[in-house]
Amino acid sequence: MNHPAPTETPMDATTPSPEFADALDPLLHQPLRTQIAAYLVGRGEATFSELKRVLQCTDGNLDAHLKKLLAADYLLQERRGGGPRVQTTYALTATGRAAFASYLSHLQKLFSLTQPVVTDHNDALLPRPHLA
Repeated sequence: MNHPAPTETPMDATTPSPEFADALDPLLHQPLRTQIAAYLVGRGEATFSELKRVLQCTDGNLDAHLKKLLAADYLLQERRGGGPRVQTTYALTATGRAAFASYLSHLQKLFSLTQPVVTDHNDALLPRPHLA
């Protein structure tokens, strides 16, 4: 039985290119790692306890994600203090900041592909109710 050859759908301005999909950093494209990076961008640095409290995650889950970011050189880890109360702080490295900025840029491009273009700001408003 002959089947018609599949036709390719032409790409238009709303279809992201295959290269675009590859541009999202898979390391940061995980919710908790995105949150860690975003928090550290705004905060500068944070302790393990602070990250755990703010992001509301378990020790094991946070530790696993921090290790992945550390292995990729996205984070810098520093142990402070002495004795039994050593505090570990984390901060984004220059590599981590650049990766996060690039990740956000790619998300913004993707987001702009899905948004309708509003040329008249009144178009974005809800219709006014009809008064009798």
